Amino acid sequence: MMSRIPESEVSQWLAKVPEWRREGGEIVRGFTFRNFREALAFVVQVGMLAERMDHHPDITIRYKQVELRLITHSAGGLTEKDFELAQQIDALVR
Repeated sequence: MMSRIPESEVSQWLAKVPEWRREGGEIVRGFTFRNFREALAFVVQVGMLAERMDHHPDITIRYKQVELRLITHSAGGLTEKDFELAQQIDALVR
């Protein structure tokens, strides 16, 4: 099991993924695409990444908007795995 990032270090980790914000115990990022098809294609790519990492975000799709939420449930908070996946997701939309 991954260990939680100490609260005192979370802001340093967030600086590595500046598009993400902290909401409670999770990190969250929203994405807007041109249409539903592009949003869905992005979600499929995120799903493939998540499966490879065995780390799965909560995903909300609203037409052309996608919101992703990351937390390591088994650790009860944020771990390096959350920030690794966030960085890989960011690379998909660069």
